[in-house]
This record gives sequence, C-alpha cells and structure tokens, in this order.
Amino acid sequence: MRRLNQLCCALGLFALSAMAYAGPPVEGALEKQATNWHAIIMFCIFVALSMGITYWASSRTKSTSDFYTAGGGITGMQNGLAIAGDYMSAATLLGLTALVYGQGFDGYLYMLSFFAGWPIILFMMAERLRNLGRFTFADITSFRLDQGSVRTMAAISSLTVVCFYLIAQMVGAGQLIKLLFGLDYNIAIVGVGILMMVYVTFGGMVATTWVQIIKACMLLTGGTLAMLLAFSQFGFSFHTLMEKATAVHKLGIKLMTPGSLLADPVNAISLGLGLMFGTAGLPHILMRFFTVGDAKEARKSVLYASGIVAYFFNVIFLMGLCAILVVGTNPDFFEGGTIGGKLIGGGNMVAMHLAKAVGGDMLLGFMAAVAFATILAVVSGLALAGASAISHDLYARVIKKGKATEAAEIRVSRIATIGLGIVAILLGIAFEKQNVAFMVGLAFGVAAAGNFPVLIMSMYWKGLTTRGAIVGGYGGLLSSVAFVVLSKAVWVDVLGNKAAIFPYSQPALFAMPIAFLLIYIFSKSDSSARAKAEIEAFEDQYVRAQTGFGASTASSH
Repeated sequence: MRRLNQLCCALGLFALSAMAYAGPPVEGALEKQATNWHAIIMFCIFVALSMGITYWASSRTKSTSDFYTAGGGITGMQNGLAIAGDYMSAATLLGLTALVYGQGFDGYLYMLSFFAGWPIILFMMAERLRNLGRFTFADITSFRLDQGSVRTMAAISSLTVVCFYLIAQMVGAGQLIKLLFGLDYNIAIVGVGILMMVYVTFGGMVATTWVQIIKACMLLTGGTLAMLLAFSQFGFSFHTLMEKATAVHKLGIKLMTPGSLLADPVNAISLGLGLMFGTAGLPHILMRFFTVGDAKEARKSVLYASGIVAYFFNVIFLMGLCAILVVGTNPDFFEGGTIGGKLIGGGNMVAMHLAKAVGGDMLLGFMAAVAFATILAVVSGLALAGASAISHDLYARVIKKGKATEAAEIRVSRIATIGLGIVAILLGIAFEKQNVAFMVGLAFGVAAAGNFPVLIMSMYWKGLTTRGAIVGGYGGLLSSVAFVVLSKAVWVDVLGNKAAIFPYSQPALFAMPIAFLLIYIFSKSDSSARAKAEIEAFEDQYVRAQTGFGASTASSH
C-alpha cells in the first residue's frame, strides 16, 4: 500500500506539473486554449478520482478472478455501462462527429455498421461466452481442442488486435492533449501510458471497470448537454435543422444521401463486415462478459450497452449536423478557409469547437476531460486484454500447463501490463507523423477474420477440430494483415510505393471467407483419433453452453 500511495502522489504531481505547462499554441487550436484552466482543473479532478478508484480496487484484487474479471461481481447494468465505455473510443466522439459534419448521412451509415455487431453478440454469443469462458475467449476456443496450440493462436491474434488498437488510441491521445492543453506530444504520450499502467497493474478489472463506467457517464452527460444546447438554437426541430444545414453545406441536398462511403460497393460491404463481425471479435469487449455472475446478467449487459451506444450515436449525429451551422459558419472556428465558395470550419476537432460555441470554456473543459477519460478507459481495457492473453493463455496454460499459482499468474499479468505500456508509449511516439486511421480498420479486420470465425465455429459447429481451428485462425489473421499491408493505406501512403497490390482498403470481405473455408476444409479432412474425440466432446460443451454448469472451472477443466 505504501508503494501505491507513493506512486499515486508521484502521478498526481506529474499530472499537475504537466498540465501547468503551457507550450506554444498549436495551429488550428482554439484561441488561448493552451491555458484553459477549466479543462486543466477538470482533467486533474478526473485523474484524482481514478487514482482513488485504483487505490480502493487494489485492496480488492487478491486472486486471478479479481484481477481478470472483478470476481464476477459486476451487475448487468454496470457491465453494460462499462462495455459502452470500452467501445465508445475517442474516434466515436471526435471522428464520427467530424464525419457527420463533413459527409452527413455517410457518417450515420458508418455508425450503423459499428452498431450492427451488437445484435450478433446479444443473440448468438453473450450467453455462451459467459457459460463457456472464465477469463479470456481462448477458454472457449480451446474448450474441447488442444490447449497449447489453440491458446497460442488465440493469444497471438488478440495481441495483434490489441497492439494496432493501442497505437491508434495512443497517437489520438497525444494529438488531442497536444491540441487542447498545449502539451508536448511526447509528454502527453508518456502520461497516458503511465496512468494506464497504474490502473491495470494495481486495480485490475475492478479499477478498469469503474473507470470505464465513470467515463461512459461523463461522455453521455457531456455529449447530451452539448447536443441539447446546440439543438435548442433550431427550436428542437429536425426539419428546421436540415433545411438550414443543407442550405449552407458544400454538399447541399446530397448531405442526406449516401455518398462517397458507398461509391465502391466492394469496399462498402467489406467495411460493413469488418465493423460488424470485428465488434464480436474484439478481445477487450469479449473479456467483459466474464465479469458478470451468470448468463442472464451477460445478456442484460449487451442489452444495456446496445441501448447506450445507439442513443449516443444519435446524439453524435445531431451534434455533427448542428455543428455545420454553429461551427461551420462561425469565422472564430475556421481551420480550412473556404470550400466551393462557402465558409466551412471545424476540422477533426468539431465536437470541441461545438462545445466551445454553445457552452463556453466550462463545457469545453468538461468535454476535454471527457475526451481524455475516453482514451484512458479504452487503453486500460486494451492493456488488460493483452496482459490476460500473455499471463493466462500463454504463461499459465501453455508454458506452465495449468500448474501456475495464482500469485505467479497475477505477477506475470502486471509485468505484461508494464511491458505493453512501454510498447504503447514507444509506438505512439514512433507513429506520431503517420496516418494511423488504417490501424483501427486493421484492428477490426483482424478481429473479424482472425478471432470471430474460430470463436463462432467453436461455439456452434460440432465438426471443428484442432487442425481446422489452427489453420483457419492463422489463415484469417495472416491474410487480413497481408491485405491491409498490400492496400493503398499502407503500401502507398506509408511505404511510399507507386501503386497498391491489393485494390481495396478493407480486408474483411476477403479474409473472413478464407478463414471459414480453411476451418471447414481442414476440420473435415482430419480423421485422426484426437479429432474424433474432439467432435464427441461437443455434447459436453453444448450442455455447459446451455446451462452454465461448471463454468467456474472453464479454463482448468
């Protein structure tokens, strides 16, 4: 406890000294934003609150169950809030608002693709996830298959998704704090990395869950307030808002029709598949279903999370439309001059500009703290998912063959968290100048092709064998990564080649069929005695999937 107290004090001093630093204004930032004390004070309040939660959670984190799943003591409503907090990243608040602001209806279609994965999780996966798994989704994929090889494959796929998602979040954190507070980019990256390591290392899933719940409540409150204040300027009339928005926007009436997002049907379908099935394969989202007491609470979690996410997507849609008029016609917020003879301003920080316009420095400060809390909560969830893959799947089950003590497993988890934190900081610094938008797509694409096919087939297909799972899992993982690397986003924009080898930017439409086909072919062609035993074991798995009987020993059967 003394070490935790000292570390919390040191981090508090770091946060205060870092926030007190006011560097030169960043181009495109709001006027005098480098010394916005409202944002600084609210940021420090959030850091202090989260440190208090970590201190409280550290006294409750004694076992592997506490560290990975908060002892299974989270209610359905609490877990639904935490899932929503984990899922709604800074890209949701900033990126999607800016997308609606710039592209109108295309932004809403993008949100629908993100949302479409939740019914799949609710009706096909939530109950079986809770009944079959204990700490990670690898508990499910390896339930009746070879523990070592399948867990290794699942852990590698999870870490790939986690690392690319971490890069995008860390770079987003650095750029956001640099813009809002005038901080040096590297200081911002190091600060986020250190805070994340403290939350996960000392507080485990208990601290991470409550940070995510608080962040979700802050996000809903701030977004709703900004939307209501902006929408009130149009008499809360959607018809009036649309008439005025289409009159001033560069797209005109086309603002509310499908546009560039659907210009290429193949890319559009691939994007939709990646976002839909990628959601059902994200390790930090799947891990949350093991924090509740039973399958009923798991279903409640998805229901609450779905409602919260759906509500907030509509809030963002209205924020983006209101910003077209409130921000886009206000010279105080112009960043890009004129477009087609019409003044349009705002850029990627349009949500922050809107908060400033309708609520002044106070609302802007609150939204800045919300944006930081958003990034920190998502990064913490990712770090915990990555650490669990290393400690629970690789160390405890593959290396130690299930004979590791709980103390040793928790120690490895904490070391893995610190290692992931250091890696995230270094990658965030290294990728500062790169366009990392493709990394989010890669994370969803890899999750959709590498994690989802093996997971869903292990739940529902009796004929799955170890050989099919291994070949299909690695096939989906490697093909999705290869397709993205060979696409324009990496092959041309990052590596500097003249033309892309793979003509599309989204891999899911091509990598997912490869994964499912390999799983089917190599499972059906496996006639070994072990394969027959694995097929027969499906009956026992089915009973547990329906009843939950024996779920408390899912990872050590």
